[in-house]
Amino acid sequence: MTKNKQTLGNPVYPIMFAIGGVHLLNDSLQSVIPAMFPILERDLGLTFTQLGLIAFSLNMVASVLQPVVGYLSDKKPRPYTLPIGMSFSLVGIAGLAFAPAYWLIILSVMLLGLGSAIFHPEGSRVSYMAAGTKRGLSQSIYQVGGNTGQALAPLISAYILWPLGQKGAAIFILVAALAIFMLLRISAWYKEELVQEKLNKRKRVILSTMENLTKKQVGIALTLLLTVIFARSFYVANITGFYIFYIIEKYTVEITTGQLFIFLFLVLGAAGTFFGGPIADKIGRKNVIVISQVVPIPLCVLLPHVPLGIAIVLLGLIGFFIMLSFSVTVVYAQELVPSKIGTMAGLTVGLAFGMGAIGAVVIGMLMDIVGVYQTMLIVSFIPLIGLTCLGLPRDQKIVAVQ
Repeated sequence: MTKNKQTLGNPVYPIMFAIGGVHLLNDSLQSVIPAMFPILERDLGLTFTQLGLIAFSLNMVASVLQPVVGYLSDKKPRPYTLPIGMSFSLVGIAGLAFAPAYWLIILSVMLLGLGSAIFHPEGSRVSYMAAGTKRGLSQSIYQVGGNTGQALAPLISAYILWPLGQKGAAIFILVAALAIFMLLRISAWYKEELVQEKLNKRKRVILSTMENLTKKQVGIALTLLLTVIFARSFYVANITGFYIFYIIEKYTVEITTGQLFIFLFLVLGAAGTFFGGPIADKIGRKNVIVISQVVPIPLCVLLPHVPLGIAIVLLGLIGFFIMLSFSVTVVYAQELVPSKIGTMAGLTVGLAFGMGAIGAVVIGMLMDIVGVYQTMLIVSFIPLIGLTCLGLPRDQKIVAVQ
């Protein structure tokens, strides 16, 4: 079996960790949205459908625009779009904190979605440029930063927004400002790397780990991969946005206690994201994707039927395994289409946002129509869709030479 070879530089660890840190800050801004759901229901009397539409507005803007930003970046990288994008997020979070009406909340979260759409593909490109021979590790550091930011949502809800109300979101204006400062430094490095590439007349490309795939086979593989992302994102949107209402209704716990259970799901999900990349470097991308989809299925089906103590354990296990493939699906897509690094990052991560957006609306409507418990029963079978991963082509090992 022929092994691919490619020339790669040494990993730039300060940039790898810096862009991962900004990803944490960026996604902590986004996590304010689901964290605010119980507060908006309490203070503004919004329905579950209206809450779903707020999440839809955030995630759909990010979903639609991410592949566009990635495509434009592949044609002509623009390093300083990173701090510009974060500036939109700063305006959005400020608007969210002080919006007096529902339509202004929608507008504010759309600005947050725009900032996220600009950040994610360009941030993924910076992670790749800094990776050297550690592609899986670098993408994991980058993605675990984002997942850690998302994991803060329950704590933000329980300890900032619940006591302070909507205006408590103003604290996160400082988070956006810190992210802009860090991105200005990262963008300077990014620009210098592009200058060096031009001077050396070289271009970074990913050599695919997929051997002898036709365009039709690549298209089928991408379709299967995007289906996997749909199943994962739909289920995660259910847990992060709406499972808190199920916990309160079924187990009669306080909101602050319930949010800690969601936090456990997200923290172990972040751990899964971190370990997924290095594991995939050793055993293959497809193997990790299959493990990530198959293992959670029985756990998800059991979750609505068990006592609280077992539910907590299941939540943690589901979070770890279902997110094990998060960074891996990005790298797998980039290696399917190695000439489109930014486009594939935008497509896969953007689709995750988009499916989360659709999932939020569908789940909110179902909860209004059939109730909280029945909705949880229906959604517990969604991970079965992820079994399409079994049809993905197997990837090969890359040998790096200096």
